[in-house]
Amino acid sequence: MGILYGMVARGLVVLAEFSAFHQGNASVIAKQILDKTNNNEHQEDSNVSYSHDRYVFHVKRTDGLTVLCMADDAFGRRIPFAFLEDIHKKFVRTYGRAILSAPAYAMNDEFSRVLSQQMDYYSTDPNADRLSRIKGEMTQVRTVMLDNIEKVLERGDRLSLLVEKTDAMQGNAIHFKRQSRRYRNTLWWRNFRLTAILIFLFIIFLYIMVAFICHGPLLTACWA
Repeated sequence: MGILYGMVARGLVVLAEFSAFHQGNASVIAKQILDKTNNNEHQEDSNVSYSHDRYVFHVKRTDGLTVLCMADDAFGRRIPFAFLEDIHKKFVRTYGRAILSAPAYAMNDEFSRVLSQQMDYYSTDPNADRLSRIKGEMTQVRTVMLDNIEKVLERGDRLSLLVEKTDAMQGNAIHFKRQSRRYRNTLWWRNFRLTAILIFLFIIFLYIMVAFICHGPLLTACWA
């Protein structure tokens, strides 16, 4: 059922209230609790809860204001006190210093609608549970982080593969360079031998021609 009644008071002066019950004594019990908490010798800020039948009255005293709500017993404490904290902030932000001197029910016409809206929100909307919302957000963050880690690892695998391919290409390039140098050396020596053979053959051919002209291998006719 959730939150069924809400009240904002300054001391014993009720400034605004709203009840989801058309009939019932929630307002009467709330004023009794208000009287009890304000008669306390210690007027310090506090968060307290009072059981009544199947319901629990949760009370938050802060900066001279008392914010109170009645909720179903099974609804727990976390969400009702989150509701009270929210109502306190909205009330102070809306009315400011006017709270200090406002007469009874001065803000009821306007702020009772806010109480109604927030009671419905905290009773029915799963996002109102801050702890559950934070857990959900943490789960989403965890999922995103895991996805990012997987992408980084996958990118790392791709980088490793790229490095391996680069190393292989570098190795192939070095091997090709060595093979090219050996081929150039082999080709140079082949050309050198061929050139030497051609020169040698030319010299022999020239000697034969001269010997023929000089009438003998000793070239005596040409020397005489």
